[in-house]
Amino acid sequence: MRAIEITEPGGPEVLEWHEVPDPEVGRGDVLIDVTASAVNRADVLQRQGFYDPPPGTSPYPGLEASGVVTEVGADVEQFKPGDAVCALLGGGGYAERVAVPWQQVMPVPDRVSPREAAGLPEVACTVWSNVFMIGRLRKGETLLVHGGASGIGTFAVQLAKALGSHVVATVGSAEKAERVKELGADEVINYREEDFADKVRADVILDIMGAKYLAGNVKALRTGGRLVVIGLQGGRKAELDLGAMLAKRASVHAAGLRSRPVEEKGMIVRSVVDNVWPLVGAGAVRPVVHAEVPMADAAQAHRLLDSGEHVGKILLVR
Repeated sequence: MRAIEITEPGGPEVLEWHEVPDPEVGRGDVLIDVTASAVNRADVLQRQGFYDPPPGTSPYPGLEASGVVTEVGADVEQFKPGDAVCALLGGGGYAERVAVPWQQVMPVPDRVSPREAAGLPEVACTVWSNVFMIGRLRKGETLLVHGGASGIGTFAVQLAKALGSHVVATVGSAEKAERVKELGADEVINYREEDFADKVRADVILDIMGAKYLAGNVKALRTGGRLVVIGLQGGRKAELDLGAMLAKRASVHAAGLRSRPVEEKGMIVRSVVDNVWPLVGAGAVRPVVHAEVPMADAAQAHRLLDSGEHVGKILLVR
């Protein structure tokens, strides 16, 4: 088969479309003939040499994919050849075929095309597990989403709104603000012009920035608030005001998804299929696709992500 290899740590130009060995299908695996994958920030970090795949997973980038099942392992009863699926991956989505534990495989939801489905697994599992399973966001509460125009942000805005929350998002331009409002955000803050910490009091905050936003996030939390950090684009280390946390009876939780054991990922995937897929099928939540790029041109897709000009997901299609 062919896959995108990272020839050395560096810029988008190190992504090359090469002939590589076919994946091995274990007893509990599903082999997917890939229709599309999607670009995530973790792929950029892997390309730069900062985020190695977990042991035992594919060395190729790509944390999600959609396609058709072509083979199943001896212990797999949940899927069969011919099924249209999408999957949460530890790696390997930028390829013609990928083998994945069956626990991380999902049916393509109604109202979603085979290509669009490639942009759902990572954002759906990330948002559901962090905002709702960890953050315990409830109907009527306020969610603050940083990076509201990103793939994760656009999905979080829609899902929280569909489940009855008040949604506030931060973005970096007036154009992105309008797009995020169209997706259902009640308030949008341009972080280049305003300080979100002076304007918002949130029950749950979904943060991709880390250190740079830590003090502001603590200030923006309501009493009993929950801050969930899923990214470190603004740095790894900052001082935490424990006095403010105590006074607010607040909590901070840092969570990653890629390195979790298969059993944990499977639990999240099943919860997403039960709770999120019906909303997608009903049209209340939809994948937001900024662009489709041929998989062999993954470098072009990474340049687009690096530019920060996108709204929603960038797909790699075959």
